[in-house]
Amino acid sequence: MSLDELRDLLQRHARPDLTTAIDGVRICRFEHTSSPESSMSGTSLAIVAQGSKRLALGDQVYDYGVGQYLIASVDLPVTGHVLDTTVDKPTLGFGMSLEPAAIAELLLQVEAEDLPRPAGTVRPGIAVSQAPEDLLDAVVRLLRLLDRPRDRKALVPVFKREILWRLLTGEQGDAVRQLGLTDSSLSHISRAVRWIRENYTRPFRVEDVARLSGMSVSAFHRQFHAVTAMSPIQFQKHIRLQSARLLLANNPNDITGVSYSVGYDSPSQFSREYRRLFGAPPSQDAVRMRDRVGAALP
Repeated sequence: MSLDELRDLLQRHARPDLTTAIDGVRICRFEHTSSPESSMSGTSLAIVAQGSKRLALGDQVYDYGVGQYLIASVDLPVTGHVLDTTVDKPTLGFGMSLEPAAIAELLLQVEAEDLPRPAGTVRPGIAVSQAPEDLLDAVVRLLRLLDRPRDRKALVPVFKREILWRLLTGEQGDAVRQLGLTDSSLSHISRAVRWIRENYTRPFRVEDVARLSGMSVSAFHRQFHAVTAMSPIQFQKHIRLQSARLLLANNPNDITGVSYSVGYDSPSQFSREYRRLFGAPPSQDAVRMRDRVGAALP
């Protein structure tokens, strides 16, 4: 069974930094139930072979476990943690970046009738489904190449392409297809997401970002929330706070300076919102992060 071999391959090839010899492919191995951690999702595929994970996006929570896959079709600020894992039975997961250019190239080479009919509505930026056997089989064949370095250059593109095809023709195919379409509703929202991420310290008017995305304000509000589970202002707040957390890891005693640097006018408001998102005030969280990093060093 593909899932059994997938589990074995992930167990053998897991590294502490999650990387592999195959570009864009990650392997996760967690031996302990983790506290929620904030990060950016990237546009990616994730499959759990053992254990379970939980991902929160805005007010939406996604649980996925053995034999399920998660698609992130937009680079979003998420909070995730590992559930019920032990040293004897660690959580094992596969991850692969989804490149819009590769999806677009594949779409140009297939007939429209070979793909499921588009749903016609904007889907959430995160979705979970049961992984079909043909998808798991393609992932296993890709990971086998970790043991066959001579074959990688020729076969990695082939198996990655097959994985994309299985996703395009699967339950979440509509979301994956929109990643490769330059004029899709998802691409318009992705443009707005990218602009907010690149300009998160600046105040903005939603009307201006809607215009940048080529959408009416009402359509932009509706579709942005459908994809991100947040309003544009809430999204900006998450980006600001995640950026502040990274800065505080290096400057734990400069809470006021960090709050101003990420765009806050009020350090007290910054501290309230930081605690609400991360569960501790900035000063305590910075110490906690520093201790965690110190414990992980050899």
